Parts: sequence; C-alpha cells; structure tokens
Amino acid sequence: MTSLPDTTAAESLWRNRRFVRFWAGQSISQFGDRISELALPLIAVVALDASAGQVAWLTALAWAPNLLAIVLGAWVDHQVHKRRLMITADLIRASVLLTLPAAYRWGTVTLLHLYAVALLTGAAAVLFNTAYPPFFVHLVPRSAYVNANSKLSASRSASFVLGPAVGGTIVQILTAPVAVVADALSFLVSAALLGRIPVDEPAAATGGSAGPSLLRRAREGLVFVVRHPVLRASLGAATTVNFFTFVSGSGLTVLFAERELGLSAGTIGLAFGVGSTGALAGAVLAPRISRRIGVGRSIAAGAVLFPAPIAIAAAASGPVWARAGALGVAEFLSGIGVMLFDVNLNSLQTAVIADGMRSRVAGAYNTVNYGIRPIGALIGGMLATLIGLRATLITAAIGGTLSLLWLLPSPIPRIRTLAPAATEATDQPVRQ
Repeated sequence: MTSLPDTTAAESLWRNRRFVRFWAGQSISQFGDRISELALPLIAVVALDASAGQVAWLTALAWAPNLLAIVLGAWVDHQVHKRRLMITADLIRASVLLTLPAAYRWGTVTLLHLYAVALLTGAAAVLFNTAYPPFFVHLVPRSAYVNANSKLSASRSASFVLGPAVGGTIVQILTAPVAVVADALSFLVSAALLGRIPVDEPAAATGGSAGPSLLRRAREGLVFVVRHPVLRASLGAATTVNFFTFVSGSGLTVLFAERELGLSAGTIGLAFGVGSTGALAGAVLAPRISRRIGVGRSIAAGAVLFPAPIAIAAAASGPVWARAGALGVAEFLSGIGVMLFDVNLNSLQTAVIADGMRSRVAGAYNTVNYGIRPIGALIGGMLATLIGLRATLITAAIGGTLSLLWLLPSPIPRIRTLAPAATEATDQPVRQ
C-alpha cells in the first residue's frame, strides 16, 4: 500500500471561490432535480393514469440521448469554450421545463409532452456532462479530486434529503407541474454562477478541419476506454450496476410505492428524503473511508451496497409505517453505497485520463454506461408487466451485485490513493 496523499489542497477548497461558486450552482440545480424526478413520474401516474410500461418509457427517454454521447464528446473536445457549453445546457433545460407549467395552465399536458421534456432535458444533460470533465480538472488540483467530488456529491445527497419531501408536498398541494418550476429556476441560477467563474479554458484537441474526422475521434475515445485496464473494468462495473438499478428505476419504484405499498405522494417523498440521508452520509464519509481502506476497495464495497438494498423495499409489508420505513431503509443503505462507488470512481477516472481526451472518453464512457439505462428501464417495464413489480425489484437487487465481478480481477481493488505513483501502472492502455 502506498502512503496517504497530502490533503492540504483538499482542505482549502472552501477558500477557493471558483470551486465554491461551482459547488453552489450545482447544489441548487441538484435540489431542483430531485423535485422533478418525483414530479414527472407522478404527473404520468396520477394525472395521466400511465401504465408501468409508459412510466418506464419516460425514464428511458431521459437517458436515451446518452447513446449519442460518444459523438458529442468528440465534438466537445475540439471546442475551446467548455464553460459556455455548460451554460447553454443549463439554459436549454430551464426553457424546456417551463413548458410544462405553461401547458398545465392551458390544460394541455399530455404524455407525449412529458416524453418530449424528458428527451430534450436529457440531451442537454449530455452536453453538460461531456463538457464538464475538462472544466473540472482545471478547477481543482489532482490532490483535491476525491474531496471535491465528495463535496459535490454531499450537496447532491443533501438535495435527496429535502428535495423529494418538499417535492411530494408541493405535488400533493399545488400539483406536479407547478413543482417543476423550481427545477427550471435552479438551472437559471446554475448558469448565472457558471458565468461568474474565471477559469483558464482547457485547450481544444488539436487537428482542426484537417484533423481526424468526428467519427474517428469518437472511435479513439472508445478504444482508449476499452484498452485501459482501469477504465474498462470500471465501465463494466458501472454499466452492470446501472442496468439493474434502472430495471427498478425511480419511476417503477414510485409506481410500486404508490400502487402496491399504498403510500401517498407525501409519504413517498418523505420516505425518499429520510432514506437519502444515507447518500449524504456516504458522500461526507467517502474521503475518510477511502483513506482508511483505499480508493479501489471503496469502489468495490459501493458496487455491492448500491444495488442490494433494493430487495428490502421489495419485501416491504405490514402497516403503513413499516412499508414506508422499509422504503426509507432501502434508500438509506443504497445511498451510502452509491456515494462510495461514485465519489471514488469519478476521482480515479479523472486521475487516469489524459488532457485532450477527457470529453472524448467521457462521451464514449457515457454512451455505454448511461446508454444502458434506458434499456434497463424498458426491460424493467416489461418485467413489471410479466412478473410484477415486486419480483422485478428483487431481480434488480440480485443482478446489480454482479458488477463486483468486473472489479475483482482488475487493478482497481489494489489502488489505494490517487497519487501519481499509485496510479502510474494503470495510466497506459494495454495493447490488443
């Protein structure tokens, strides 16, 4: 095991005004997202009486644009102004979401409209996510990657604590379309704060019009991921766990809680909010746990703890407090697992990807990792129709733990820190 890294730079993040502005914008945006994640499926289920398959399509369409991330990432790598692209993505999402309350005012909300909102906001999210990696690496030093991701994930987790509960209450009292306004406003705030962050834009990938074609650059990103021992294993693990957690995705979980557990919108939101304190705890503790047991082992632990608790919700029965409690416990344990997995894995990936390849690699990675999500959501809808919601959740819990099989034979469990000496053996792709 290598020695622990110097944490001086990490401890000074709260004195880094650029990071604090970015963190604040993302925190507000994440809070708004939690409301929409509950409001959109509830509009479909309650207002439009959507079936399990139709709710699954709503989730699938939100993630479907990631199938084009490999091409978009190759294009973003050749753009100088990554921050401008991120701001544009925020403005697009705000504009699209505001069409829902407008349609509601005129009584014209339809399932097709919901699908369009999911698809367009998903496409803008892909743009944001492919421009983000080269921006992030110029925002904080390498020694602060885990701590920066921990702080960003902690605020995201905090949004899970309050967002669903507030969102459920707003939906119950003022209707779901009104709740979506909060998410739209959060994107406007994020865009404003991003615009105030002075940062040296990372150089665009070389080549210009005479360089490799867009498709060739996209292929280079995919080849880099496939040949890199850390990225290949992490992609396999992340794709597996994401597929199965989306088989039981939030839409079906809300449907299960509303129709089979008999919980109200407010109770569902409260259970999700209380349970999400686990994600907050996991995000805060992730740096400490990774220092104690290592970055790689933290990733492996999260790969199991993330999907397995879904089975607890599936087994819920008894009085209302017991059913709501089981849902909350499942969310709590899963929240700890996902933060152990995400915080450490995102930091490790940032450490091993070279500048000039970040958006291409992010695009290729997300095409597979996020592209599997709509497939998982659709299969989840099919399984829910064929074998029922409860059996579908249990299947997802068991299948998700298989992600560990990708990690065990890889170098990841042996990586303790992100110091260059600890990751240099994994920095070069293997030849095939």
